[in-house]
Amino acid sequence: MDRTMLRDDQWARIEQLLPGKKGDPGRTAKDNRRFVEAVLWIMRTGSPWRDLPKELGHWHRTYVRFARWREKGVWERVATALQGDADMEHLFIDSTIVRAHQHSAGAQKKAGQQEIGRSRGGLTTKLHVAVDALGNPLRVILSAGQVADIEQAAALIQDQPAEFIVADKGYDSDAFVESITTQGSQAVIPPRSNRLNPRSFDRHIYKSCNLIERFFCRIKQFRRIATRYDKLAASFLSFIHLACTIVWLA
Repeated sequence: MDRTMLRDDQWARIEQLLPGKKGDPGRTAKDNRRFVEAVLWIMRTGSPWRDLPKELGHWHRTYVRFARWREKGVWERVATALQGDADMEHLFIDSTIVRAHQHSAGAQKKAGQQEIGRSRGGLTTKLHVAVDALGNPLRVILSAGQVADIEQAAALIQDQPAEFIVADKGYDSDAFVESITTQGSQAVIPPRSNRLNPRSFDRHIYKSCNLIERFFCRIKQFRRIATRYDKLAASFLSFIHLACTIVWLA
């Protein structure tokens, strides 16, 4: 394949975070780079696994390996390992809706809740995200599309030592603001228009909320994330973790 995604310097940053390196049990990691490029190709194009180019490996073996790394938490672990350089002056939280393709429905009931719900847009999944002061991702939570943003707010900021936590008025809740204050942060959340005693907030800091919107735009350049095709929430979340890794490597 002439068109690959990872530069040599980017690969060097994650190579030792992947399974199969010297000292690990099992097979060697000599083809890890080609395998990661294969998964990136699937994520970028939104193609079915069966359409994977032969130069990137056999589609079924590639999928099985992707699923194995998913179950072991490899994709999330790599994304988390790159967060050491996070700028925690500001923490921005928000959510975005992802349309679920009809092929994403129909997971077996024994697999549990797959975070696909119905809203005015049809079948949808919602991504609840927290990013740092530079717009780099720190936490992603999946929910069904109809779930309110405030329901995942506490989980997004838990153990995140930011000086300011910034969100839109959808997160304007006395209980949530109190939880922000309790953990030693300052809330920058505009009040709802129906508040009898509107709370003041730092408008200058709030103007930087576009950082999280820009993050959403970046990861939705990957067609496998702009539209959900995966039946399993764990598979879809693995692609999101991989997209977050690419953002950190940029």
